[in-house]
Amino acid sequence: MQPKPAAPRDAQRRSYMKAARAPEPLSIPLNAPPAVAAQLKLLQQAFADVCNAIAPVVRETRCWNRVTLHHLLYRSLRERFPQLGSQMICNAIYSVSRTCRTVFQTPASPFNIARLGDRPLPLMRFAPIAPVYFDKHTLSIRDGVVSMLTLNGRIRFRLSISEADEQRFRQERLREIVLRNQGGQFVLRFVFAADAEDAAPAPAARERTTAAELPEYVALSDEDVADQVTELGEVA
Repeated sequence: MQPKPAAPRDAQRRSYMKAARAPEPLSIPLNAPPAVAAQLKLLQQAFADVCNAIAPVVRETRCWNRVTLHHLLYRSLRERFPQLGSQMICNAIYSVSRTCRTVFQTPASPFNIARLGDRPLPLMRFAPIAPVYFDKHTLSIRDGVVSMLTLNGRIRFRLSISEADEQRFRQERLREIVLRNQGGQFVLRFVFAADAEDAAPAPAARERTTAAELPEYVALSDEDVADQVTELGEVA
């Protein structure tokens, strides 16, 4: 058997660079003035309210597919929450779908759909500190300035980022933008396409996921046991 020819040096170099790169998602704390921070809190609360309007439908239908939820709920949610805007309604549907996949499909989750069997799904409640998801229509960055859609229209503020990080916005595809409130400090987290691929856990790693790793911003309750509430986070 003839030995396989060695890969060209350029191909080896590209392969090494791809393996060595593996940058992590970019998290940037916001030095938001009080007026901006107040708007972000209102936005976060409104976003959680929409998520909490979606959750009972998930429980009733046992469906958390994003496209199906969109067809079921988009029009009624737009009428009920006109201040949030159409695209943020879509992002809230995405947030619920994404959270449900973690809660009900993670193999080690105590609420895994296979463990629940025919029992009703627990009712999910999102805390006011739940993350807010954005997309290219609701948040953009240009020359270090963020333009973000809020309940009061667009706000703009400067983001402190390095030149290298700014290059990522120009050269890489953004996959996810998340606003989090970490102990009163707002943080924007940017997940690029390469980050999402690199961060995908292997099947064995998914099996080791524990209940403690489930989302900390939701609480789940079983209406059949009124006094028993399983909390994965504090709900105000």
